[in-house]
Amino acid sequence: MQTACQAVQHQRGRRQYNKLRNLLKDARHDCILFANEFQQYCYLPRERGESLEKWQTRSIYNAAVWYYHHCQDRMPIVMVTEDEEAIQQYGSETEGVFVISFKNYLDNFWPDLKAAHELYDSILQSRRERENESQESHGKEYPEHLPLEVLEAGIKSGRYIQGVLNVNKHRAQIEAFVRLQGASSKDSGLVSDILIHGMKARNRSIHGDMVVVELLPKNEWKGRTAALCENDSDDKASGESPSEPMPTGRVVGILQKNWRDYVVTFPSKEEVQSQGKNAQKILVTPWDYRIPKIRISTQQAEALQDFRVVVRIDSWESTSVYPNGHFVRVLGRIGDLEGEIATILVENSISVVPFSEAQMCEMPVNTPENPWKVNPEEERERRDLRKTHLVFSIDPKGCEDVDDTLSVRTLNNGNLELGVHIADVTHFVAPNSYIDIEARTRATTYYLADRRYDMLPSILSADLCSLLGGVDRYAVSVMWELDKTSYEIKKVWYGRTIIRSAYKLFYEAAQELLNGNVNIVDDIPELRDLDEKSRQAKLEELVWAIGKLTDIARHVRAKRDGCGALELEGVEVRVQLDDKKNIHDLIPKQPLEVHETVAECMILANHWVAKEIWESFPHQALLRQHPPPHQEFFSELRECAKAKGFIIDTRSNKTLADSLDNANDPNDPIVNRLLRYMAMQAMSNALYFSTGSCAEEEFHHYGLALDKYTHFTSPIRRYSDIIVHRLLMAAISKDKKMEIKENLFSNKDLEELCRHINNRNRAAQHAQKQSTELFQCMYFKDKDPETEERCISDGVIYSIRTNGVLVFIPRFGIKGAAYLKNKDGLVISCGPDSRSEWKSGSLQRFQNKITSTTTEGDSVTFHLFDHVTVRISVQASRCHSDTISLEIISNKPYMIPDTELVHQSSLLLKSDLVKEVTRSVEEAQLAQEVKVNIIQEDYQKYCQTKGRSLYILLEEIRDLALLDVSNSYEI
Repeated sequence: MQTACQAVQHQRGRRQYNKLRNLLKDARHDCILFANEFQQYCYLPRERGESLEKWQTRSIYNAAVWYYHHCQDRMPIVMVTEDEEAIQQYGSETEGVFVISFKNYLDNFWPDLKAAHELYDSILQSRRERENESQESHGKEYPEHLPLEVLEAGIKSGRYIQGVLNVNKHRAQIEAFVRLQGASSKDSGLVSDILIHGMKARNRSIHGDMVVVELLPKNEWKGRTAALCENDSDDKASGESPSEPMPTGRVVGILQKNWRDYVVTFPSKEEVQSQGKNAQKILVTPWDYRIPKIRISTQQAEALQDFRVVVRIDSWESTSVYPNGHFVRVLGRIGDLEGEIATILVENSISVVPFSEAQMCEMPVNTPENPWKVNPEEERERRDLRKTHLVFSIDPKGCEDVDDTLSVRTLNNGNLELGVHIADVTHFVAPNSYIDIEARTRATTYYLADRRYDMLPSILSADLCSLLGGVDRYAVSVMWELDKTSYEIKKVWYGRTIIRSAYKLFYEAAQELLNGNVNIVDDIPELRDLDEKSRQAKLEELVWAIGKLTDIARHVRAKRDGCGALELEGVEVRVQLDDKKNIHDLIPKQPLEVHETVAECMILANHWVAKEIWESFPHQALLRQHPPPHQEFFSELRECAKAKGFIIDTRSNKTLADSLDNANDPNDPIVNRLLRYMAMQAMSNALYFSTGSCAEEEFHHYGLALDKYTHFTSPIRRYSDIIVHRLLMAAISKDKKMEIKENLFSNKDLEELCRHINNRNRAAQHAQKQSTELFQCMYFKDKDPETEERCISDGVIYSIRTNGVLVFIPRFGIKGAAYLKNKDGLVISCGPDSRSEWKSGSLQRFQNKITSTTTEGDSVTFHLFDHVTVRISVQASRCHSDTISLEIISNKPYMIPDTELVHQSSLLLKSDLVKEVTRSVEEAQLAQEVKVNIIQEDYQKYCQTKGRSLYILLEEIRDLALLDVSNSYEI
């Protein structure tokens, strides 16, 4: 009902109203909004003296009665309300129209839906506790928030500043920052974030909230602390001197609460007992350090103390030290792989339910009995490249979702033709279909360390839209005619095509061919079974194509380099799958030239498609911008480079790129890698945007040095690319198909969609990083750091803090803190044999070094980029994620024993980290196999539970923890 929606807006605020509207708009819920106030027989004028709430209740009831009669009295109507007076007044007035409370609705209509009953009880209990507390409590813990109209007026006048609250997870109780938004940053004249120091100044705002801040007088400004700090609630570095004072403020109001589901841990039995008389009011600790403890009401604290649990925050009154919330559901046992993965998904608001029957019904069929074939009509409409072009793909080993293929050939006039052919996903995914809405909601494929969650069903992502070798596939192609010697682009063609990829190469094989090593031919299945003559001819053709592509890519890259394109080091760890689609390795990224060849061709296609769609749709094209970074973010990079004698010029992307290229230490290649990593850390994120909401000078992509850029080349795993494909098809259709253009988003809708996609991309990046860290911790957790050789490694210092250093371990791609002063106040000391020990003393920090001096007068100095020997261990945490702990055990580089040399070097290239963790989980399962119940295949696959009581639910979760993780998910 329209009136019910407006009642939510009136009583609960704009955010809840928007949430409800979005649920109604989501086609998966099959909801219809009835505009009852605009229907002649439903509209009721408000009577004199009648309260808004009474009139809204009367209007909803009147509309329900009309709708019942409209359905010829055949369909009972249920009106749910918590207004006891309305239930008494209307409950028995009209036969067939039930006016009941939500509790009665659950009891009578859904008696077996235990999870809903438990959730209802939890919310009810939380509400009662809140009401009791407001009656009992008179003292205020926090100031009241200012009214909305005062906040808006203050923002307009410049007295207040609005922005998003970002809590420092390493010092969550003390430090938070407000990043300025929009006009605030221009009008206030501030160039940095605003520091919010302490919980009182934060005034009940939570990480992610849109807040309004009042600046404090300059004499009250504080600086951020430069000391390393463990993720503890107390401020470990309170005695340390902070850095230069920065703008400091206090929160006076919240414009938008961005609360979500939070994963929490219940206190242990001892902690519950120490909480005393109010045993039903439990303080739970969120997994995310940045979220304050939440008080919930439950009688199940003891039963749930070994589990990760989801809760929601209901309110945070000014009289309460902590926010109030309620229990939602159990995720899994603390420390179990599936429970920890589920935690990561919830914390990033990632929902990975199976595709529905309605969505799967829209999918094409491809079975041995009914194989998919190219449609004759499509053959007439598309350009057929199957017999004229050598098309092939180059991807990581084990890749199933092959988005892109390449081709290059010599034309009759002697010029070259370069082709980039991308899977035609939009042929199978119609606008606003069920599968389109689901893909839009997911926005991206989520890649975790040991699994992935696809944006599209596997019939598309791994089959009909995957440009596999030797099969016919629909594609959208961009083909350029290039000058045979200068490689300058003469003309470009865009269109739908039919291709048959000749080879599905993996990067390493393509690189070997590029290097002239033809022995790799046995690893290319398409060539393996040919006779010698055919094999030689095809091999020569393929080697020529890869070589020519690389030449073209070098030329294109050189042009971008001339404009200031950046090559940055992400120190990423990538996952390698084996033939059975299980994780085989987690390995630090090894760059190959062929990576750059493929990337350069994709960048070229993305750039030209961006230009085409912008020219056709200047106010509603989806492009990708990368704003230039703030110069102050480069200060650490400049200082670190200076320590090695290098000067980094950050005035433009061109000067930065040239400076990084020149900052090479011939004795230590890690230095340049770390400087590039620091440059990357200083960058802002690239974002999708609608061209109608930005001035053209803001379109520029700083990192790639291109005036216009978009994403076109991965529609299987990115929804942005699906939008771009539709825009391109509309741009080249020349008014032939008006319905194509009618399905495009307006500027306003596209802007909203871009915000959603940007948000989901950030979530995907965080989830991937957190899952990699989870596996790293699980890998090292079972190793004894004192005796296990693999726990000792070489590390490079890349940042100096007041009480320690940050260290990078190239062998595992791990970065972390190493303390030079421990909790007891002792400092590190290194004897004649370079071995470290803890002694009484002090630390002195300089710009590029830190010196530890003992009371006996011995001193040791650690410089930026020094190599040290570190011991890797795991710092376990019951309430939060485990973390890697680094300890410097020698101030000299790690010398690898001769017996370990071969084994060690192979580890850099091929670590068995994820494989070993998965194997240990499987062994634990086998030991408990007798206890595992046989459960249905679909429940095993998606780890979903069903149960009639909380006890059964917990038992099933215990059983699920023992399932075989390698088969639980499709990789």
